[in-house]
Amino acid sequence: MNRYQQLKALGDGTYGSVSLAKHLEDGSMVAIKKMKKKFYTWEEAVNLREVRSLKKMSHPNIVKLREVVREHDILYFVFEYMKENLYQFMKSQDRYIPENNIRTISFQIIQGLQFMHRQGYFHRDIKPENLLLMGPDLVKIADFGLAREIRSKPPYTDYVSTRWYRAPEVLLRSTNYNAPIDLWAVGCIMAELYRLHPLFPGSTEIDQIFKICSILGTLNRTTWPEGHTLAANMNFRFPQCVATDFPKVLSQASREAIQLMSDLMLWNPKKRPTATESLK
Repeated sequence: MNRYQQLKALGDGTYGSVSLAKHLEDGSMVAIKKMKKKFYTWEEAVNLREVRSLKKMSHPNIVKLREVVREHDILYFVFEYMKENLYQFMKSQDRYIPENNIRTISFQIIQGLQFMHRQGYFHRDIKPENLLLMGPDLVKIADFGLAREIRSKPPYTDYVSTRWYRAPEVLLRSTNYNAPIDLWAVGCIMAELYRLHPLFPGSTEIDQIFKICSILGTLNRTTWPEGHTLAANMNFRFPQCVATDFPKVLSQASREAIQLMSDLMLWNPKKRPTATESLK
């Protein structure tokens, strides 16, 4: 790692810490993720989910993994450096974001997901902190620590995605969710870009479902029978809510944008558009 000069800490996560560094030969800025767990062999490192998935991800809207270094049993990921994440970008706005910027940002996120899903992976943790920006014109998906191969066998039981962007099937403890959970998260993020605060800021998993019901209305059994079965298995009863009109909570959004968001945030994952369909 002596090729890099560490400049400052950028953040600390469950699995590792991230710092800003400079490549001493070419002067380029990079973000270095230092894993907390020790890796005693290369085999261990290469089998890490993040390494397996990122090695296949070469796309303008997916953050580039420049190299993986193992030194003194410590594993480092060296990524291209991006100025800020989407959460920071939204926090820095003092007025509503223009719709053409929201369209540009959303389009790039969905393009990155389209590529990822075609490669046979879904992300499972799409949230503003995992979307990196160089201003609204360049957005890249980052943090593949939870990424799953679409063909890998359910059940998936481990913790997935930050609560506010979590799809109903995950909240209701389905064990065979898939790529539609990423598109639900995109719908939530689009709404947040218009509002500058989250659409479903649940304080617990149950409160999260209540927040979703308060906007989408109570889940109708015919709309998504599996959802009712999942809820019954948890002894959960849906609250009685009337759907809120999307234009009321998203007054700045165009008709097309509202249509896309309401399609992405359908209760039934099978009815949500794919990334490819969303780009039309």
